[in-house]
Amino acid sequence: MGLDLKGKRVLLGVTGSISAYKACEVARLFIKSGASVRVIMTPSATRFISPLTFEALTRERVLTEDSESWSSNLNHIDVGKEADVFVIAPATANTINKLSKGIADNILLQTALAFNKPLLIAPSANTKMIENHYTIGSLKMLAVNEVKIIESQSKLLACGDEGKGALAEPLEIFYQTAQKILLDKFWEDRKVVVTGGGTIEKIDEVRYISNFSSGKMANALATALYLRGADVCLISTKEHTSIPKEIYTIDVESSEEMLEYTIDSIRVAKKGKMSRATMNSSNPIHLIQKKPYLFMASAVADYTPKFPQVGKIKKSDIGSNWSIELKETPDILSNINKDNLTTIAFKAEMDSENGFNNAKSILKRKSVDGVCYNLLRGSESFGTDDNSIIFVTDNSSVNLGHSDKLSLSFKILDESKNIENEQ
Repeated sequence: MGLDLKGKRVLLGVTGSISAYKACEVARLFIKSGASVRVIMTPSATRFISPLTFEALTRERVLTEDSESWSSNLNHIDVGKEADVFVIAPATANTINKLSKGIADNILLQTALAFNKPLLIAPSANTKMIENHYTIGSLKMLAVNEVKIIESQSKLLACGDEGKGALAEPLEIFYQTAQKILLDKFWEDRKVVVTGGGTIEKIDEVRYISNFSSGKMANALATALYLRGADVCLISTKEHTSIPKEIYTIDVESSEEMLEYTIDSIRVAKKGKMSRATMNSSNPIHLIQKKPYLFMASAVADYTPKFPQVGKIKKSDIGSNWSIELKETPDILSNINKDNLTTIAFKAEMDSENGFNNAKSILKRKSVDGVCYNLLRGSESFGTDDNSIIFVTDNSSVNLGHSDKLSLSFKILDESKNIENEQ
């Protein structure tokens, strides 16, 4: 996955829901990322899944009513002191309503009441229980008190009803919890636009001109930005189902659509909003809009068919030779307003001798603040899960090395942050 949470400690609360077994996958995702996981279970949760299952996964004793010990750190006070974040997944309607009222009549609720760090809950209950006005009021009260609610899904439930109340996907629970650990004040609530994928230029309704760009680098960048707390808009031509669901996405095809939506999204980003950190500030001087960023990771076609056809052109109408007249597409980086915008371009080259200089020339030619330069080996370089980047600015070039695209994205964000710090 490329997400490094080594040294971080996650507290995972499990309550008495049929979806309790999915908490095993949540725990596994955190362990795979290098975090330590401690599990707390309500008495009713142990009816659905054994504490032994979680102990085998986490290599940590599970805190239950029966295992609590005041001669060690396995108690509802000390486990909270050690943790960086506490996520309750699944959280039943009973737990939600009690939690909002400060009731602490089991080991999990006692731990939550004593916990003073980021707390998240992932509801899981029958639709009628979730939509009951008491539960709705409790969720609103918890949100007001800065408890993050990981929205449930609408689907066929275990009880046979269809509707809202299914536990969020384990990966989404993982992402939203990890965000609380990885939050960076520089990126928090900063508006960022990311473009990705190769554009599709239609010849007719079934044929098109495109390139090998997979959009994976843009997906990784959007994910890293989200995990740092940025307010991300991803504009892409490619699949993006594996990224956090809270990322706002816009699906496009052509270079014309990419240009239109990029300009529009930047305009929205520049309008901005106050960050959560400044909302309660009594000093108006601190209510400053953060400068937005653009990461132009898409591979936009240089040319598009001059006369795209309606319907499908028959082979018999074309003949043995086919000449398609092309016209140049507008260059997006040259057509956007870069005032009050930090812009990072991406440049893929196959010319090992001149590639670096070609990438560096973009800085002045297109008035961008930084360039991520990637030397390709050939078409096999596209669609891979890893990459190599040299981050180029007017003042320096930093080799970020070769690694998976998410790890590389975090390095790109660190270098991009330095640009504004230097301005």
